[in-house]
Amino acid sequence: MTTEYTEVFQDVDAVEKYETITYAPGSYASDINRRQKAWLRALVQRRFGDRKPVQHDFACGTGRAIRALHGAVRDAHGYDTSAEMMAKADEVGSRAHWHQVDPDGPVPAPVDAGHPAVVTMFRLLLNVDDAVRDRAIAFAAKALPDARAGLLVVENHGNAGSLRHLRARKHDSNRWFAELSHADVEALLHRHGFEVIERRGFSMVTQSWYDRRWLKPLAKAFDTVGVHLFGRWAVDVVYVARRVAH
Repeated sequence: MTTEYTEVFQDVDAVEKYETITYAPGSYASDINRRQKAWLRALVQRRFGDRKPVQHDFACGTGRAIRALHGAVRDAHGYDTSAEMMAKADEVGSRAHWHQVDPDGPVPAPVDAGHPAVVTMFRLLLNVDDAVRDRAIAFAAKALPDARAGLLVVENHGNAGSLRHLRARKHDSNRWFAELSHADVEALLHRHGFEVIERRGFSMVTQSWYDRRWLKPLAKAFDTVGVHLFGRWAVDVVYVARRVAH
C-alpha cells in the first residue's frame, strides 16, 4: 500500500471503476474471483472444521475476500489505507469491522480477536514495493504468532513462471507489470517465519484472452481445467502458509 496506491483510491471514480468495471460480471478478474471464492470457502472448512476462524483481510479494498467468507468465519476485520475503498466495501454489502491503516511507518497491529484466525491478502504483493510487502507479511505474523494460531492466504496475481512472463519477455523493452516467482513469495514468507503448505493456481491465461470475444470461451475452459493440471505455471497463484512450528 504505497503512497501511489493510497492516492489513486482516494478518488471515488477510481474506486467505482475498480468495483464495477475491473470486476464486472464475466470479466477476467471476476472469473478468477469466482473460482477463488469457492476454493477459499472449501479451504476454511477443510482446515478449521467447526472452529470458525476470525478473518483479518489486509489491503481489503472493496471487501471481495471478506464477502467470499461470509458465514464461514465468526467475525471479520478489514484493513486498508483507503477510506474510500472501505466505504465502497460497506456499500456493496461486505460485512466487517473496518480499520484504516497508515501507508507506511510501524507495522499495523491487528485487532486482538482471538484464534484461530485466517489472514487474507489479495491483489497486494504486485502493487507495492519490497518494503511494503515485508510490512504486510509482518502484520500477518502479528496476527498469527505461532503455528496453531491459523493460516495466511496470500495471492500472487503475476507469477513469473507463467504465460504472462513469456509475454513480458517478448515485450521486454516495454514491460509495464510486476512479477514474482514462487521462490520470491516463499522467501518473503520465510523471512517472517512462515512456510507454504499449499499452493493453488486460478488462471492459466492472461486478460487479453478474455478481451477477445472469440477466444473467451476457450480461455474459460482452459482456466477451469488447466489450473488443475498445470497449476505451477498459472498466472494467478494463491499460497496458504502457517508459522513454522518450533
